[in-house]
Formats: sequence, C-alpha cells, structure tokens
Amino acid sequence: MEVLVVFLPLLAFLVAGSIALFAGSPDAHHGHGHDHGHDSHGGHGHHGPDWRDRAAQFVTCGALLVCAVLSWILFFQVTGHGGPRTVQLFTWMDSGALEVSWALRVDQLTAVMLVVVNTVSAMVHVYSVGYMSHDPNKPRFMAYLSLFTFCMLMLVTADNLVQLFFGWEGVGLASYLLINFWYDKPSANNAAMKAFIVNRVGDFGFVLGIFALFVLVGSVEFDTIFAKAPELVGQKITFLSWQFDALTCACLLLFIGAMGKSAQLGLHTWLPDAMEGPTPVSALIHAATMVTAGVFMICRLSPVFEYAPDALAVVTIVGGLTAIVAATIGFTQFDIKRVIAYSTMSQLGYMFFAAGVSAYGAAMFHLFTHAFFKALLFLGAGSVIHAMSDEQDMRNMGGIWRLIPVTYALMWIGSLALAGIPVFAGFYSKDIVLEAAFADHSAHGTFVFWLGIAAAFLTAFYSWRLLFMAFHGKPRANERVMAHVHESPLIMTVPLAVLAVGAVFAGMLFNHSFVGEGREHFWGAAIKVLHENDTLEAAHHVPGWVPMLPLIVGLVGIALAYVLYIMMPGLPGRIANAAKGAHQFLYNKWYFDELYDTLFVKPARWLGYGLWKAGDGAVIDGVGPDGIAAATQDVAARASRLQSGYVYHYAFAMVIGVVALVVWLSMFG
Repeated sequence: MEVLVVFLPLLAFLVAGSIALFAGSPDAHHGHGHDHGHDSHGGHGHHGPDWRDRAAQFVTCGALLVCAVLSWILFFQVTGHGGPRTVQLFTWMDSGALEVSWALRVDQLTAVMLVVVNTVSAMVHVYSVGYMSHDPNKPRFMAYLSLFTFCMLMLVTADNLVQLFFGWEGVGLASYLLINFWYDKPSANNAAMKAFIVNRVGDFGFVLGIFALFVLVGSVEFDTIFAKAPELVGQKITFLSWQFDALTCACLLLFIGAMGKSAQLGLHTWLPDAMEGPTPVSALIHAATMVTAGVFMICRLSPVFEYAPDALAVVTIVGGLTAIVAATIGFTQFDIKRVIAYSTMSQLGYMFFAAGVSAYGAAMFHLFTHAFFKALLFLGAGSVIHAMSDEQDMRNMGGIWRLIPVTYALMWIGSLALAGIPVFAGFYSKDIVLEAAFADHSAHGTFVFWLGIAAAFLTAFYSWRLLFMAFHGKPRANERVMAHVHESPLIMTVPLAVLAVGAVFAGMLFNHSFVGEGREHFWGAAIKVLHENDTLEAAHHVPGWVPMLPLIVGLVGIALAYVLYIMMPGLPGRIANAAKGAHQFLYNKWYFDELYDTLFVKPARWLGYGLWKAGDGAVIDGVGPDGIAAATQDVAARASRLQSGYVYHYAFAMVIGVVALVVWLSMFG
C-alpha cells in the first residue's frame, strides 16, 4: 500500500506525459490571454474534447483519488494500532562510508503529510479538468501536476537526507515547469526563473547542512543521526580558524534550505511571482505541498534541532518576522491571487515559530488545517477569475455575490478558517501556535507571540477586504464582463466543497490528537521534544486572556474591513493618500525586490557583461582564435602584395634568391 501511494502519481505522470509527447499539441500556437487559457482563437484547433485529453485527465485524476483514499487508510493505521513502518526498496548508493538505501519511512509525520499532499492534490487535479478546459495542452499540464505530487511524496517518505534532498530538488524542478506552463508569456518565464534561482540559494545551505551532519555522524540515515544527536552537544567545527558549535551550524544550514522552499523572510521574493502559473498550480504549490516542505523538514529533524537551542531561536524569530511582514504587504495588494499568496507566507511564518519554540505538534497541526482552507481559497479565487473572464484585479470586481453564490459561500468558509474564527479549523491551530509561543516564556517566544497577534489582526482584515472588494459593493467591471458572470461547473465546485469540509472540521476532529492530551500517543517517536522544552504542555496552562486575544483582534479586523469597504468605501483611498509614503512602502513589498536587484542582480549583470566583453571578447577571443585569424590574414595580405603580375619583378626576386643561396653556401657550406 505504501508503494502504491507513492508511485501511482509517477505512473500517472508517465502515462499522461507520453500522451502529451506523442499526441503533440492539437494547436500549433499556445495562445493564452491570462490565467485560464481562454485564448483569442477559441481554445482547440479542432472540435470537441480530444480523447487524448480525456485519457490524460482520467489517468491522473483516477490515480490521485486512489492515492488520497489509501493515504487516509494509512493515516488511521499508522496513528492507530498499526504503528510506524519502513519499507526497504533497494540500496541506492554504496560508496565507502556512504550507504544510502531507498526506503519509504511511513511514521506519524509522514502519514499526516501523505493525507495533506494527496487529498489536496487530488482535488486540484479534478478541479483542473474544468479550469483548464480551454487550454490546448491539457495532457502536459496534468502530467506536470502528477510529477510534482510524486516528488513531494518522495520528500515526505524519505528515510535519509539524500532521499529527502532528491524529493526536495524534484519539487523545485516540477514547480519550475508548472509556474512556466504558459512559457510564451515573458512574465511566466521570469517568475519560474526567479523561483528556481532563489530556491537554489536555500538549497545550497541545505546541501552544506547535509554535509555537516554526515561529517559529524558518518551517516545520512535519520535513525543513526537521531541516535547520535545527544552526543554532538558541545562539539565544535573549525572553519578558517574560527570555532563554531557543530550542531547549531548544521541546523542553521538546514534551516536556510527550509527558508528558500518555504518562502521565509529573505528568500521569500519568489512566492508572489509564482502566481504567474495557472490557479490550480498556485493552490498546489502554496497550500499543501511545496511551501510546507520546510516546515516538515524541521519537524522531521526535531531530534537534532532540540539540541541546538540557538538555531531554534533563529527559526522562531525568522518565522515571527515573516508572519508580520507578509501580513503588512498583503493588505495593500489588489491582485486577488497575490493577497492569498502573502497570506500563505504569513501562515508559514506561524508554522516556523511554532517549531522554533519546540511546539512541533502545533506546527504540523497548523500545516494540516492550513492546507485545506488555503487550497479552498486559491481554488475559490480561481472560480472568481473564471467567472470574471480572467480578471484578477479586485478593483475591477464587486457586486457578484448573488451571481456566484456557491463560490461566495465557500470563500467565506475559507476566510473564516483563515481568520481563526471559532468552530473553523484555523481557530484551533492558530490558537495553539500563539499559546505555545507565549508559554515558551523566553524573550524570543514573547516577541513572536505579539507579532503573531498583530499578524492575526491583519489577516482577518485583508481576508474580509478581499471578500468585500471581490463580491460586494457596486459592480466595477464593464457590462460585457458582468453579462458573462456565471457559477463554475460542478467539476470545479465539488473539489471546493470537499476542501471546505476540511476547512470546517479538521480542527475540531484532530485537535485532541495533534496537540491535546492524546498527542504523545499520536506522534509516538516521530517528534522528539526534550522535557524542559515541552511548550505544548505549558500552552494548556496559559492565562485566560491569551487564547481570547487572537479571536478579539480577528473580529476587530473583520469589523474594520466592513467599515472601510462596505460602509465608507471612499475612505481607504483617502487613508492611502494621507499615508502615501507608508502605503507605497508596503505596496512595493518593502522594496525587497529592488534591494536584491541593486545588491545582487545588477552587480552580477555588470560583472557578467564585463567578463563577456573584456574577458571573453578582448582577451580570450582577441588573443586566441580571433587573434590568430587576424594575424594570418595580415601575413596573407602582405604576401599577396608580392604577387604583382610583372615578369621583371619575379626575375628580380629569383636573382635575389640565387644570390642569397650562394652567400649561404659559401659561408656555411
């Protein structure tokens, strides 16, 4: 069963990929207007749905639905009486001290991730059948989705760091292909390149972290590393005559990898740009899978991080800052997908600071609930974009809630869960994260607790800003667009409804197991927390105002959004003009892109241009091939002047030659 869960998406990718490859595109040019592939020439080059498209969709959706069902069965087996298991497949590398086997490690952490990845991915696959119905390259799209899912499953079932890294890089590659799906759009090319390059920066840190652990422990197998972690406390690494704490260094390097993949502050700039991909891609990358890989990796390595408190403090602070910075950017954006993207980045910050205060169970709980409501919000936004003829700017929406009631209701559910309103999933997971940060009673724990409260206020505010701007008020779109507004077909709304069930019930049903009294039995040995670091235990004994505060600020945020966008819709513009500097600063995303452009991109371009023109052009080519060619030409040109065509010139030359020969022979002969 474990093998099926992991390898079915790979099989689906191979089948759909073959169809895409051998069928060729039914349409010679891949015209796409916006997100959604409504192209000007009416979709297909031929009439009716092609059997190849149908076959690719059937195989990929079928495989993922089977995987989703099997994942739930596995989840209940592993977290119930079955316990964790490891399936050895084969030895992958065997070189000296390095022995890496390919194995599927299915413990409680993996079981949670399998459920999240396969459930959301299955819903995204089904939704894509409707969403991409006008696109000429359906088999290629479905194949990429399945490849992405397979790489993510490889990552979460890894039994050693090398296998984890294989899945990690595979996810990076698949996300590049998906973001750049409409490769004839320059903006999609740039976004895909940016995601790839920023992730390489993080991955470089990750690789160094793996090397460091291998040097310290002599193995990349998780079990060996976890067993030896306590012995590494106090060991030093010497680098350029400096001494560093070995475990802290290794953990910080691994965290750099997590920062890239999970878009933490500093390596986050790729995330909003990744919205260039089709909407189902946004839901898959930003809800359940790629961006949560970093959180999963830190929780997986909890037995190592527990012995590196300084590294955990860094994780906490970076997470807290990410949560607040992303929230401040989110409430100034107008693109419906970008608002949700920044909310993802903000929620990832919550997960990291939960892990940073050793509340790994809370981090995984928030990851679990967040996957449902964030995928719901992204796919709901896709449904809005679909209804509005590919319009993504919320300033051009409004007044459509009666026309698309199902999407509207489901977006409300997603937003209520995101804002942490009681009964909904986000309420349970966000609360326990904030309570654990407070219960840590450390300076950094208290710091991120207050940042988290501020972010909770902003989250509620921008969620309802999105709802009110998109659905309420006077219609701001032109009449032609408004005449076309229609509810999405069932193939798109049913996956939304399934995710909505998760967004409502995931918190209530799993609160006890993930973070409540049953957590020790539930997690077993998958997560390790030292007794003195047990913030989840302490979180259940915080003062009464701590759990109330996030709810209060959330309701205030919703009320403020109502006042500003329903009662006095002219006010936000006036406030933005009054605080023009601050608004511009936030609207331009704290100028991170401009800063990186100045610090890295422009110097790199300048250096590259200089090396090309001066180094390659002037020196290498100038002295090398171009220089030799020029010298040869020069000699040939001079020699050709001797060929005058006059007989007396040639006779004169012959006489000189004879004289020279006689002189030579008389002197040296």
